Amino acid sequence: MLVGILIGCGGKNTSSNVKSPGNEKTTKTQVLEAGSTALQNKTPVGKLEIYLNGFHFYNGQIGDQMEAHHYCAKLNEDLTQCVIFDGNGKDAKIMGVEYIVSEKLFKTLPSDEKKLWHTHRHEVKGGSLIAPGLPIAAEHELMETIVSTYGKTWHTWHTDQDLTLPLGSPALMMGFTKDGQLAPSLLAARDKRFGISTAEKRQNRADIPNPVPQPGSDSWQTGEIIQLPALTGHKHERVRQNSFMGEKTTNHVDK
Repeated sequence: MLVGILIGCGGKNTSSNVKSPGNEKTTKTQVLEAGSTALQNKTPVGKLEIYLNGFHFYNGQIGDQMEAHHYCAKLNEDLTQCVIFDGNGKDAKIMGVEYIVSEKLFKTLPSDEKKLWHTHRHEVKGGSLIAPGLPIAAEHELMETIVSTYGKTWHTWHTDQDLTLPLGSPALMMGFTKDGQLAPSLLAARDKRFGISTAEKRQNRADIPNPVPQPGSDSWQTGEIIQLPALTGHKHERVRQNSFMGEKTTNHVDK
């Protein structure tokens, strides 16, 4: 079992793009925070011992992609829970959560539930999912346990679009399933920042078995596009001038 992994190591900090409104912390607030740090028990947070870095896209909008920093706790050998941030520095914003289940548990899910989950095999085999700071042998061992798992990811703060506050409805996110889907510029920027090579990761993981996806997962590939309806008047939409998929589009995350 891999535990005690150092959070935020393995490369320069990824800064948040979000600049939220609000006054600077007062001395009173800083004193209260110091007291909380010294006196309060934060066991659940302390169990977020595994740090993973990868990429997500909005379900139904594969051209809208972002880097995601996962801080995870294994509840048991078949279930993991992660808090997702838009960076790994002190200014990082929580942008969502991901639940990860083993293939065994995924098989027990109802057919309509399976549509919400995505595979991890390409993220692992392709090298885009990394565990920053881990020695290559330890990372390889960790990836062996992830390659056959399934994730359900909801982003609650769309930090690529809402650059001040978390607005609108949560969005269901998906993971990449083959080469050519993830924007090369995103991958190159991440690799440079962490001082790693996705190509080398891919080569190192060639011996990891490539599991066959279970029916019902990655349902966006068969046209099953699921998103929550807009709960307010705020819609996540923007015109991407440099769409990775090669065309200008106006995005509608809340439908």
